[in-house]
Amino acid sequence: MRSLIFAFSSAKLFRMRFIALALVPVFLAGSAVAADLDKVGVSVARLLEQGHYSRHKLDDSVSQKLLKQYLQDLDPNKLFFTQAEIDALNAQYATTLDDAILAGDLEPARQIFALYKKNVTARVASNKKLADKKFDFKGKETVQLDRKDAAWPKDAAEENDLWRKRVEAELLQESLNEHAVDPPAKTVKRRQDQLLRNLTEMDDESIISGFLGALARSYDPHSEYMSPSELANFEIEMKKSLDGVGAVLQSEDGYAKIKEIVPGGPADLEGHLKVNDRISAVAQGDAPFEDVVDMKLDKVVEKIRGKRGTTVRLQVIPGSATDPSKREVIAIRRDEVQLKEQKASAEIIDLTRPNGRPLRLGWIELPSFYADLGHSDDADAVSTTKDVSLLLNRLKKEGIEGLVIDLRRDGGGSLEEAINLTGLFIPKGPVVQSKDSNGKVSVSYDKNAQASYDGPMIVLTNRLSASASEIFAAALQDYGRAVIVGDERSFGKGTVQTMLDIGRFMPFFSLGSSDAGALKLTINKFYRVLGGSTQLEGVKSNIVLPSLTDNPEIGEGALPNPLPYDEVAPQRIDRSDLSPVIGQLSALSSARVAADPEFRYISEDMDRLRKRITENTVSLNLADRKRELTEDNARREARNKERATRGAAVEAVAYEVTLDNVDKPTLEKVAYDRKKKGSLYDSADDDSDDVDPKTADGKKTAKEPIVTDAIRNETLRIEADLVDLQKTAKTASAHTSDRTPATP
Repeated sequence: MRSLIFAFSSAKLFRMRFIALALVPVFLAGSAVAADLDKVGVSVARLLEQGHYSRHKLDDSVSQKLLKQYLQDLDPNKLFFTQAEIDALNAQYATTLDDAILAGDLEPARQIFALYKKNVTARVASNKKLADKKFDFKGKETVQLDRKDAAWPKDAAEENDLWRKRVEAELLQESLNEHAVDPPAKTVKRRQDQLLRNLTEMDDESIISGFLGALARSYDPHSEYMSPSELANFEIEMKKSLDGVGAVLQSEDGYAKIKEIVPGGPADLEGHLKVNDRISAVAQGDAPFEDVVDMKLDKVVEKIRGKRGTTVRLQVIPGSATDPSKREVIAIRRDEVQLKEQKASAEIIDLTRPNGRPLRLGWIELPSFYADLGHSDDADAVSTTKDVSLLLNRLKKEGIEGLVIDLRRDGGGSLEEAINLTGLFIPKGPVVQSKDSNGKVSVSYDKNAQASYDGPMIVLTNRLSASASEIFAAALQDYGRAVIVGDERSFGKGTVQTMLDIGRFMPFFSLGSSDAGALKLTINKFYRVLGGSTQLEGVKSNIVLPSLTDNPEIGEGALPNPLPYDEVAPQRIDRSDLSPVIGQLSALSSARVAADPEFRYISEDMDRLRKRITENTVSLNLADRKRELTEDNARREARNKERATRGAAVEAVAYEVTLDNVDKPTLEKVAYDRKKKGSLYDSADDDSDDVDPKTADGKKTAKEPIVTDAIRNETLRIEADLVDLQKTAKTASAHTSDRTPATP
């Protein structure tokens, strides 16, 4: 059993997949397997009843939640079922799903899915006819964007009208697409065909996996059933390495398209596979090719992934080909791929203060709290703490005077890594408390006798910082060790999950134990050392900066079935009082933010975003949409002109420190204000790609300037102020005690 605190996002949320994935077992077809899946359902139900933090029995109340969650998962925008069908499903299943699951009968899940598939099939046929209809786009109608909180259509007539508007909206959107390859009607019909293909390709494993996932999330948002393939993907995400070819796929117009080549991976070293190439067929070794056009992306992934040392052949349409019939065959030998860009990285930033004084700061970006599941004791095991320690040692060697840990979009990961990483910055002591379902409170301690870094420090968070990120930030805030800067609060996930292999609880399971999948089960809640929980509340920033992610629709409270907030007794710790310093920092920052044009842009974008969320509609009038696009373009151009006249937002020189160059004698100087892959640039008008965009005729346009990361800039300014204030405080303290003043 692996006790970890996991990221708040599920593998199911990712739209792109790594093709360099570990080999994953797949369920076999047949009635015997269907019976085994029904047994899996019983085991999942019993584990939830007996092991979940709530210890809630699978009763009628859970059955009602399950049906609601399953229907929401199938039809999140409430477009494929009518209210009459929902009423019938509620009458038949709302209080009987619990009994069926415990009896080893998952047929209700299959029947509900069959009805959904029937409705989608009929709807796709009618939508394709709608796509051929001629719309003049001159009316004053609007279409609702997000229908998750809307009522189900009351009857077929209302459902037809909803779909007529949505198809019209898609046609209008495509008619406004300057880079469209095909006519709007053809594009919309192709999407409808793809929707139906994806549904048709779902086997019994996929159906039951979705149903059991809904069952788990009926207990809380972070309990999750994982099929074997989902479990393998999750472990890869935690380990940050895998066996495969080293590329990233995304689905586009029926093809699996190369989105990214992982540096140093097999595909990169082989050299022929390129970004924008499209895969048309896949072959294992010398076996015949299998066509993968219009195949579901996950299925293509399964065919390309494989064991280290084996060969996969890809038949691709080169992205640079002018003739779409051109094909190339690329053979790649699978090998281990280190996902280095998803690991910790750092920068040394040399700032010039307004008074002309140079200041060297360190910046560590941490995308997740990753670990090598099941192999943490190995000397070469992947470890967030080990990687950050290497980077931190280099930063200290280079003479940094202050440090920022950037946790924006860090969804969490390993609890052990969160505790150990905290230990790099505090003396020996408690880091986090946890409470089990019996009310027993346990305390986890940092065992390092001495902190690795004790200088001025900021932890930068936003609403997407969750779970392990919140443990780390909360501990440093409670100890008075760091100033928390960012959104009003972090995500608010204060629960602990463990991973259970379902097959181990099924002695008579006919398939291998790994084929039963796993249950990510919420077993504990965690609490800050001062007693409060981050559950729902998150970690509140000491200094709040305007940000587009600071939206109440992002966070634990926006998820279904969250566990409540509560508190436990505080721990005794030696803590520093940063409140006087924070007050000065906040005043200095507020004055700068008020005068910073980039934050004015962010505030304007936040207002538009709030208005868009509130209105929740888009116009079906072509003239109105063109006017909106014209206004958007004019605003973007005006901002870029303003940026050009202002020059650099921060006078700085940066040096990139990675796990590859951390031990090299010299570091390369890089542009401070640059677009980094995977980094967070918060301005809404920053939609430029890493390559120059092209017009419809294929000619390159002028590339727009890089949009400043205003939050990064202001965080560095706050850190510089923190260095100055703490240096002044130390100097004053030295004078008071008749010691030699510190050098300014």
